[in-house]
Amino acid sequence: MAELKTAPAEQDLGPEDYQALGAFRRAIREFLAFSEAGARDLGLTTQQHQALLAVKCHPGPEPMSIGELADSLLIKNHSAVGLVERLVERDLVSRRPFAADRRRVAISLRPRGEAVIAAISRRNLAQLSQAADIMTGLVETARRIGPARD
Repeated sequence: MAELKTAPAEQDLGPEDYQALGAFRRAIREFLAFSEAGARDLGLTTQQHQALLAVKCHPGPEPMSIGELADSLLIKNHSAVGLVERLVERDLVSRRPFAADRRRVAISLRPRGEAVIAAISRRNLAQLSQAADIMTGLVETARRIGPARD
């Protein structure tokens, strides 16, 4: 087990600090379980849902590449290729070579993929709104005990 290093000026944590962290971790686990169930209800794996969300929220003027998807999901490039293939088969995304570099593959949501990610995201955001008080409490705790900002 790694040794924890603490600065001598760190503030001691009280029971309410641990309670805030514990409530937050539980809220994360509950949210992830809720989100995974929502994806399953629509016939998606968790990774497929995460891929659709990554493609939808990709910033920038160009579509997301398979390499960017792999990076976003913390998976290997060849795993992203297989994931995209399964999404293409389900008519959730399309893929095409980039015009400027035909070795790179661009991924875009198809109308069905747009509808699926919108449905899951609406449910997830409603669920997150129920956890807002827990998140607010954690932020307040973190600001109270965190290092002073210059």
